[in-house]
Amino acid sequence: MPTTSQRAAAKPPIARWELKLYVAGQTAKSLQAFANLKRICEDHLSGEYHIEIIDLLKNPQLAKGDQILALPTVVRKLPEPVRRIIGDLSNTERVLVGLDLRPRQPGAGASV
Repeated sequence: MPTTSQRAAAKPPIARWELKLYVAGQTAKSLQAFANLKRICEDHLSGEYHIEIIDLLKNPQLAKGDQILALPTVVRKLPEPVRRIIGDLSNTERVLVGLDLRPRQPGAGASV
């Protein structure tokens, strides 16, 4: 029988980053946004994340809670504060800055 410490060691790590990806069906842009977000998370969050995909074609009422105005949009719920990034997430630097994984460079242009 496993000890308490062995059971604790077997549990998956708690997701410190809670992300919601809002999409409208399985369009090319939606699929690209998910692939880009997954790659960025794998490269920079060491498995300490959870991505929830919300298809607004199936559940349009869910857009109101996170004030979704454009798609695809990723919403960082945790860690706070809540942050939003709109688009297919192909600009890795912009996504990293938007998620507060990398500081904004001085003179880097448009805000996120």
